[in-house]
Amino acid sequence: MPGGPQPTSRHAGQREAGCAARGTDTVGTCSIDGPCWMTLTAAPDADARTLLRRRLLAARRDWATTPAAETAQQALADRLQAVLAQLEPQTLGLYWPVKGEFNPRDVALSALSTWHCGLALPFAQRDPVVMTYRPWTGGEPDGVDECGLPSPATTKTVEPDVVLVPCLGFTAAGFRLGYGGGYFDRYLAAHPGVTAIGLAWDEGQLADTDLMPAPHDIPLLAVLTPSGVWGG
Repeated sequence: MPGGPQPTSRHAGQREAGCAARGTDTVGTCSIDGPCWMTLTAAPDADARTLLRRRLLAARRDWATTPAAETAQQALADRLQAVLAQLEPQTLGLYWPVKGEFNPRDVALSALSTWHCGLALPFAQRDPVVMTYRPWTGGEPDGVDECGLPSPATTKTVEPDVVLVPCLGFTAAGFRLGYGGGYFDRYLAAHPGVTAIGLAWDEGQLADTDLMPAPHDIPLLAVLTPSGVWGG
């Protein structure tokens, strides 16, 4: 069963744009069989994590075309809406979804109209590898970042108090498997006071032995899925 505390309105916690990694979902195969997309042995090194990412991406690509994905989108949107009602962010950092990720746009626009909070999208820079957030008004982004992902064209930056983090995989303890670019890891390390909420599909849950945390990995305050809340 999902564990960990529900986030509270007291912000106390912690995309990667993953430039190259977000183009690798055509590599590898995986069948959706059982509650998770796949079960692997421990992934203690970078090569094993790369293989894990490729297989999860391929499995998610296939799963995203099923009726279950549409149902899961609505369930996760409802859960996120309830959590944001507790947090009442002043500025919400979200992400532009790609390749089967949960789409947080409708929930973010609801937050904008309900709580009048600011919205922001990431801007990923290649050299040096760094991610910042730019204010977003809710319309179609008028620019792209250095990874080719939609982002506001303005050079103004903001610092959200709550950020939504897409998770390719995750563990019950709140550790996240991203795309290997390190953008979110760096951002969270540089902003330890931000409340980081992971968003994932239940099928992406991994056993602790499948995803051994690296020294630089930072657990998220919580990971929300259609069925529950994990971490903490």
